[in-house]
Amino acid sequence: MNNKYRPDPDVLLQHIEAEEAKQTQGKLKIFLGYAAGVGKTYAMLEAAQQRKAEGADVVAAYIETHKRPETEELLAGLEVLPRRKIAYRGVTLEEMDIDAVVARAPQIALVDELAHTNALDSRHTKRYQDVEELLNVGIDVYTTMNVQHLESLNDVVAQITEVIVRETVPDRILGRADQIVLVDLPPEELIQRLHEGKVYVPEQAQRAVRKFFRAGNLTALRELALRQAARRVDEQMTAYMQTRAITGPWAAGERLMVCISPSPLSQKLIRTTCRLAGELDAEWLAVYIETAQSAGMDAAARRQLAENLRLAESLGAKVLNLPGDNTAETITHYAHLHNVTKIIIGKPLQPRWREVLRGSLVDQVVRRSRDIDVYVISSQTESQPVISTHWIHLLLRWQQWLVALALVSLISAFGLLIYPFTSPTNLVMFYLLGVMLAAIRYGRGAAILTAVLSVVAFNVGFVPPRFTLAVSEPQYLLTFAILGGVGIVIATLASQMREHARSARQRELHTSALYSLSRDLSAMIQLDGIIQAVLRHVSQTFACETALFLRQEGKLKPVSMTSGFALEENELIAARWVFEHGQPAGQETQTLPAVKARFLPLKTAQRMVGVLGVRLRETGDFAPERIHLLEAFASQAALGIDAVYLSEEARQAQLLKETERLQSALLNSISHDLRTPLVSITGALSSLSHQAEYLDDTSRAELINGAREEADRLNRLVGNLLEMTRLEANAVKLRREPADVQELIGVAVAQLQPRLREREVTIDLLPDLPMVDVDFALIVQVLVNLLDNACKYSAEDSPVQLSAEHHGMMVMLAVADRGIGVRAEELTRIFDKFYRSESVSSKGGIGLGLSICKGIVEAHGGRIWAEARSGGGTLFAFTLPAVQEQ
Repeated sequence: MNNKYRPDPDVLLQHIEAEEAKQTQGKLKIFLGYAAGVGKTYAMLEAAQQRKAEGADVVAAYIETHKRPETEELLAGLEVLPRRKIAYRGVTLEEMDIDAVVARAPQIALVDELAHTNALDSRHTKRYQDVEELLNVGIDVYTTMNVQHLESLNDVVAQITEVIVRETVPDRILGRADQIVLVDLPPEELIQRLHEGKVYVPEQAQRAVRKFFRAGNLTALRELALRQAARRVDEQMTAYMQTRAITGPWAAGERLMVCISPSPLSQKLIRTTCRLAGELDAEWLAVYIETAQSAGMDAAARRQLAENLRLAESLGAKVLNLPGDNTAETITHYAHLHNVTKIIIGKPLQPRWREVLRGSLVDQVVRRSRDIDVYVISSQTESQPVISTHWIHLLLRWQQWLVALALVSLISAFGLLIYPFTSPTNLVMFYLLGVMLAAIRYGRGAAILTAVLSVVAFNVGFVPPRFTLAVSEPQYLLTFAILGGVGIVIATLASQMREHARSARQRELHTSALYSLSRDLSAMIQLDGIIQAVLRHVSQTFACETALFLRQEGKLKPVSMTSGFALEENELIAARWVFEHGQPAGQETQTLPAVKARFLPLKTAQRMVGVLGVRLRETGDFAPERIHLLEAFASQAALGIDAVYLSEEARQAQLLKETERLQSALLNSISHDLRTPLVSITGALSSLSHQAEYLDDTSRAELINGAREEADRLNRLVGNLLEMTRLEANAVKLRREPADVQELIGVAVAQLQPRLREREVTIDLLPDLPMVDVDFALIVQVLVNLLDNACKYSAEDSPVQLSAEHHGMMVMLAVADRGIGVRAEELTRIFDKFYRSESVSSKGGIGLGLSICKGIVEAHGGRIWAEARSGGGTLFAFTLPAVQEQ
């Protein structure tokens, strides 16, 4: 098949991933109208009754009937959940109880008035956020909204109706809907319903007709609603065509960039760009250019800028903060580098003379844009300049007046001294030097004042006629203009340099703080160290109280916090919500904004690891750059904590792998070492049972002795297994008592007498050995295991030597053989559980004997080791505490 008839793999994969993501979420059905009274709630209840008749579990989470009889009749028969009552300023408000809905877990929840703003003490500020939470837990939601509540249409609706809609819903909610039902009614019928009192009470109806419910308004709003529904149908058709490789006219890709500022006009620019991007199906950027003059913004301007940035981000824009000297140059340079096809900018509404003096940003952008389209958006109200009073404030600082007066006075005094020896115009250079010093040291205000005072002082002190403001020669007017102009230019350039240096220092501080956190986290391997490092760095960098929450025992709990962070119940609820949903909450967010702290999720690409809580020590807000830095801190903290978790998981995986290997080795060894003695015993007993009449006394005795030896061997094997289990479970209880070393050795040799009868056993005990404080039976087992090990790995006629000597407060016992020996690199490993040397793998055994010896000796406070003997063989030695004489 030709490739052009195949669907684009990337597009197909994107649709598949989107469908898979929806499998775990509830479905959203929006009943969309263009005004109150068109019948959205009625249509929603009709659909709900139909689904209930089909067997679906439907509950009314929040329904507002406005006491309309026909609507209340449709609500009958549906389960209505009780509402949450909130006391606010002496009034009891009713809101949807989201926790009750989640606990009830219906198949479909009916939620009226999607754009509603919740009461202050609610979990979320907006009802659409409640709906998102219900969808995320898998509950289907039927809801209603009017088109004028769509965020991107806010300014368009205000222009049409002259009413600013305060309650809005982000466009992404409409895009998330699985189905949109357009509830339509001709405007004439809607106005008739309004007059009949079916929409508002009579006095409200009259105000509504005059203000909002005019035929022209309703027709325009109806068109907006129809366009939104048609756009959604077009999106569904496009998706259908893409996934099935249906050819059609495809538009070229677009990328939009809107230029924003602290001006309120930026909100209109943002909404316009959002609508344009939706119509073009294009990615869009919101860019703010930070220049040297940005440092002069007051608190109100910064709040407005932060609000503009949050609006752009909520509407789906990629928000950027770019530093630059020239706004137009920075905008167009970034646009050309990042393939931006359209630039949206606000139309300047300042006086023409100001444009002539300062230049027009729009004109500069248009000239530099080349092949990029530039859209200029106007506003009905004039945007007031944000930094208009900055220069005035600088000029009114009395310290700058003193600096300017002092510099001009010193230069003038110096000029009077050298006046007889030089031309007056040469003194201008000294005044320019003073302006430069003022600009570099004291800033723009002092430099401008110095330049102005320098012109006056030069005129009065050195231009004929002297000591007057009169000018006898017109050429000096040019000198005055150059002196003043150059002084102002120097002041401006020096001020920009200072602001750039300040911005660079600020960025350097942020980078240094982030690097310092990353460095400390990379050096930590323990979770406690990482937690303390995160708390320390966040508290110092942001001057705040900090808390860290991690999952423990299946619940999110605070693991550490600074001393000033007094955790309140609503803050703990906010932290748990953040952990469950992976979104910020608390101060200056739209979720639980009444909480005094801000909570950020600590998440990586794989999982959520915890929550970071931050509470400012002083009254203030989070500036956008501080929020971005705090989010970067949270990301680094999440990576550091996750690295510890991954390390622990890797250790557990390695431990599991090692355990499986040991279990496999144990199973193989046990199956061999258990079967061998059992086969021998079974064979001996079978011969004694079935061939007894053919066996003489010697053969019968050999079979019986062989079976007994194999039974003893099997008994020791099972005993070793049981003893190792007891040692690992710390179930070994020592029964200490003074014991004679010679007696210990004698009992051990007697137990192994059948295996030692063909060997030469030498016992070398130093005289006057003290008694040892031991558990007699356990130390005998140690000696038996060591003697059995010597017999197993040495020739049958090779000697075995036992020795004991006294060293201070310890007695050392040793068992030496002339066997095959142990390699030097294995001397420390042979006491490990289940370890068997490659050179003796054919001798049988499961590698527990020496491990048991080590456990018993160390339980007595001694130590055990192995040494290679000169001439061949191995020496095993261990120490035991001696009984101290009173």
